[in-house]
Amino acid sequence: MVKRPMTVEMDESLVEATAAEARQTGRSQADVIEQALRVHFERRGHSVVDDVWARNAPRALSEDEALTLAYDELKAMRRERRTGKAAS
Repeated sequence: MVKRPMTVEMDESLVEATAAEARQTGRSQADVIEQALRVHFERRGHSVVDDVWARNAPRALSEDEALTLAYDELKAMRRERRTGKAAS
């Protein structure tokens, strides 16, 4: 599953509780938050994650397409580093 960064503002007590749970369980804070969201959505009677996957399934890349895309992006990034500027 692809993960993307996300910035949120939360009540300080929730931030502290998340950090404590992460320390006590040996998990990252992101994992604690992700699991809490999954439980919340499952209790609502459906999985929003499943809905998103289903909506995006027709556009999913094959394994070969995904690898090609990843290598093309890697090559482009390396070119940018060598030249010291971003491609336009």
